[in-house]
Amino acid sequence: MSVYIDINCDMGESYGRWTLGRDEDVMPHITSANIACGFHGGDPHVMRKSVELALTHGVAIGAHPGLPDLMGFGRRRMDVSPQEIKDIHRYQVGALWAFVKASGSTLQHVKAHGIQYHMFEDNLELGRASAEQVAELDPSLILMVMAMTKYDAEARKTKARVAAEGFADRVYADDGQLVSRRLGKDALVSDPSKAADQAVRMAMEQKVTTISGKTIAAKVDTICIHGDSPGAEKIVAAVRDGLVKAGATVKPLRDWFKG
Repeated sequence: MSVYIDINCDMGESYGRWTLGRDEDVMPHITSANIACGFHGGDPHVMRKSVELALTHGVAIGAHPGLPDLMGFGRRRMDVSPQEIKDIHRYQVGALWAFVKASGSTLQHVKAHGIQYHMFEDNLELGRASAEQVAELDPSLILMVMAMTKYDAEARKTKARVAAEGFADRVYADDGQLVSRRLGKDALVSDPSKAADQAVRMAMEQKVTTISGKTIAAKVDTICIHGDSPGAEKIVAAVRDGLVKAGATVKPLRDWFKG
């Protein structure tokens, strides 16, 4: 039985004269791009260029809506209501959709950026709103959520198509959450070979090893590498190569995902 897996990465997070990430080096190795929509990073020109770059490499395009916080890069909590989450996401998804439409392509997915994963885990009404927004906007859109979370379970109670996401470049805690970035290097998997091993195990065995050495279940449809991680281009290349060598079929979700 074939094992299909998608590789996603956050793209287009540069803004004006500020450059973040090495999108040109990373894009050839991924199958789905989460493109920033202007609130935490990205701007109209970067969005257009990111869409063009994705299409050049046959990469599926997704919206990566963040909180309206450029200064904090969308990684600071904000006191927002479920309706505000819907509005904030729809505004950004609509903006990227326009660039995708003009390019003659279609939008594949939506993935919330930054602190929102933690906010949605702590307040399931917010998480549910993010899923409802996707289903209301276009039932064919896929919502990416972090696997093994309450947010994942809550999103599946809606009509949204939900794909579970694992992380190749982050360390897992015993409860299935990611180890806090506050721990610095201890929270990151910066060695390309180790990131590849983690991705392969998640894809082929549906398991992951935690920071304490414990093995936990990790059923994922897509694997993320952070585009702003040091050496991201080397990590994503190693991850894709490792998955292919392990026998996985690496394709965009749109080509195989039935959820």
